Amino acid sequence: MRWNTFDRRPTVAVIGLGYVGSCLTGVLSDRGHDVIGVDTDTTLVNELARGHCRFREEGLPESLARGLEAERVRFLPDQRAVGEADTVLITVGTPVREDGSLAVDQLARACDELSRHLRRDQLVIVKSTVPPGTTSGRVRACLERSGLVAGEDFGLAFAPERLAEGTAMRELRELPMVVGGLEAQSTRAAADFWRRGLGVEVITVGSPEAAEIVKLADNWWIDLNIAMANELARYCELFGVDAHEVIPAANTVPKGSGTINVLTPSVGVGGSCLTKDPWMVWHSARERGLELGTPVAGREANAAMPDHAADTVLAELERMGHHREGNRVAVLGLSFKNDTGDLRETPALPFVTHLEKAGTDVVLFDPLVDPGEALRVFGREPAPSLKAAVADADCVAVLAYHRELAAVDLTALPVPRPCLFFDGRAHLPREYVERLRASGFVYRGIGR
Repeated sequence: MRWNTFDRRPTVAVIGLGYVGSCLTGVLSDRGHDVIGVDTDTTLVNELARGHCRFREEGLPESLARGLEAERVRFLPDQRAVGEADTVLITVGTPVREDGSLAVDQLARACDELSRHLRRDQLVIVKSTVPPGTTSGRVRACLERSGLVAGEDFGLAFAPERLAEGTAMRELRELPMVVGGLEAQSTRAAADFWRRGLGVEVITVGSPEAAEIVKLADNWWIDLNIAMANELARYCELFGVDAHEVIPAANTVPKGSGTINVLTPSVGVGGSCLTKDPWMVWHSARERGLELGTPVAGREANAAMPDHAADTVLAELERMGHHREGNRVAVLGLSFKNDTGDLRETPALPFVTHLEKAGTDVVLFDPLVDPGEALRVFGREPAPSLKAAVADADCVAVLAYHRELAAVDLTALPVPRPCLFFDGRAHLPREYVERLRASGFVYRGIGR
């Protein structure tokens, strides 16, 4: 027997309809799969069932709408229909506690319920980010409460989620999929599912643990690389050097299979992955007696950036002759990165908090963020328009440079001059910076 070998496209159950689960549902249904989407959040399920998608991801709402119209997609609040699926994907959230350990509640509940509906010959693939050993340990033990044996009665594998918000739908159709099964048969079945189901290259590794570490290694590297870029930017500031000149020049040295690749500095790192996965690495190593330094160093360096950025704004305003208190700062872009409305762990929040503690009046604006979500995170709704946000501003701070903001001629913003322009994530080219200065702005940026 080889699980998931069919003449037809297998029916897929996606357990967890957050960002990753919704994107997978959309792409798999576009590829012709029947998809059963499950989430315990009944509000989310009802929204999706009536065609509303709360996640701002290019192509996702249209993809889900096509699946609903073609009756290839069903959204349900429980797993009663999961037995109809040939392949089950687990995509629930896996946050970490303050000590870096896995907050296992969502995963445990999902696996516990799945054990009640699991049937022989199904293939289960975990995609939620977890510490090494979770799939072959906790997940396997929970699923085997069904009376079925993993590797004999059903397949079990791990395939890490490695998507970036803003490009997820394209990346699902293009990025190689990494797969590690409990044993060879599970690995082959999971690889075959992704190869045929998404049409992507598949990289197989020897165990679920190896696949689990692949995801952690990716985000560990990204966070640490950004930390170096951020500290390099702060280092360049000491000498009046533009880090955005230094980094491209430094990146021309051949190294390994490519070149040195220092990433881009910014106001800080946010989102649901980079802010937690290095702590997951650190904690799982510490449990086994290994003290790792780089996950902590990267996290601390990046976590310091919002306060550094806010202090840069305050110092520059003071240099321009403003009093320490009573300044008005318009923050444009509240999400954790460009071209998304996601406020999870956004560095804009500590940036705003730091300014307000210093007596600054802060006005918010973001064309992508839901006003209700902004109210929940920031304690107030954003301004209704860009014009209203920047009115009478002493400083305009761009912390997320969405396409909607990039389409605006920032030199023509209706603000009193001189006005401080703080570039937290726009990375404006030199010519644009000179235009801003010529129009009466004082320009400052991270490392600039």
